[in-house]
Amino acid sequence: MTDLKLVVSDLHKRFGGLHVLKGVSFEVNGPELIGLIGPNGAGKTTMTNILDGAIKPNSGTVYLNGKRIDQLEPYQVALTGLGRTFQVTRSFRRMTVLENLYVPSLAMGRDGNRKAIHDKAMSVLEFLTMDHLRNEYAQALSGGQQKLLELGRLLMLNPDVIILDEPFAGVHPKLMEIIYQYIRRVNDEGKAIIIISHQMDSIFSLCRRLLVLNYGDLIADGPPEEVRNDPTVIEAYLGAEEDDDDVSKTDQMAEVTSS
Repeated sequence: MTDLKLVVSDLHKRFGGLHVLKGVSFEVNGPELIGLIGPNGAGKTTMTNILDGAIKPNSGTVYLNGKRIDQLEPYQVALTGLGRTFQVTRSFRRMTVLENLYVPSLAMGRDGNRKAIHDKAMSVLEFLTMDHLRNEYAQALSGGQQKLLELGRLLMLNPDVIILDEPFAGVHPKLMEIIYQYIRRVNDEGKAIIIISHQMDSIFSLCRRLLVLNYGDLIADGPPEEVRNDPTVIEAYLGAEEDDDDVSKTDQMAEVTSS
């Protein structure tokens, strides 16, 4: 089996006169658990859309396990081994939970052995402890359960790299802790995971490496304990000049990230 490796090299993306990504480069080697953070407008969504094939870069390359993927269509990227969830969940609301899990395999033309697809779907539901919900319509699920269902659909594709876009947004704290556990379990099974989130407590609790984007520049890449004390990162989030409120925010950030 090929060693898992994602290589992003010198990505640039412009929309008209707006330079959204400015030479972003990084690598993911093996089953890393990475947080991608940055202020609103930093370029996180644009980079994710390039990685999954939704948009193409103006220049730069993306390779997954030695294969170039930045010019592929999204379904081709998914087949190559990179999958993502969306900030706003996109379940098929009038289909059951089990039927939702069938969709990725059937859409990719993997319908030769329907029993195998069913068995895998049941295995994924058991893994997510959602097997009791298999016949429920997706529209009846809570926000947190919707997030788990999206993760389940990704697991049906067995990707090497999973990008989770705001997986904790709108999720009850108790279910959030369950999602933490599943993220760790999936990571322990050899999947690389990139989490995009504004919830710093979640990012610092889960991730062993942080990438920080700011207005298209990758301004930090390293362990959370280093990134949280990086003056460039603090400035990007809080502004160069600190008044009393800014000092309070800095203290809060330090308190959250040290927990």
